[in-house]
Amino acid sequence: MKELLEVIVKGLVDNKDEVAVEEKTVGQMLVLSVKVAQGDMGQVIGKQGKMAKSIRNVMKSVASREHKKINVEFVG
Repeated sequence: MKELLEVIVKGLVDNKDEVAVEEKTVGQMLVLSVKVAQGDMGQVIGKQGKMAKSIRNVMKSVASREHKKINVEFVG
């Protein structure tokens, strides 16, 4: 799932080299933290957070197929 999220985010940003996805497990939840360049943060979040919400929905859909819980965080 980490790789899928990385591919999605790299498709949105200009500075693809600065995209980093960190994966950690908290209880039974998988937490994915996405770090992008400061200038690309607006592209990842989108207007009124719509892009970020869409990314989270896709990742939750993939996680539910594997019977897992996931949380996606965007870090500047």
